[in-house]
Amino acid sequence: MIKFKLEGEFIPLIQLLKATNLVQTGGEAQIVVSEGEVKYNGEVDYRKRLKVRQGDRIEYNGQKIEVV
Repeated sequence: MIKFKLEGEFIPLIQLLKATNLVQTGGEAQIVVSEGEVKYNGEVDYRKRLKVRQGDRIEYNGQKIEVV
């Protein structure tokens, strides 16, 4: 599991995927989100501008991210 330390109130989902090196570009991040490959707190979520906050969990490609 990847623990991501949040600096501020939230981080957009696209930026989180890039910051944790699970995708190479913002364009790639948008594609995987729009294709339903990303889970937000256990549910598939298609929102590209989703605000991820402390305590949220993201799953993508067998990797889990916990935002702390």
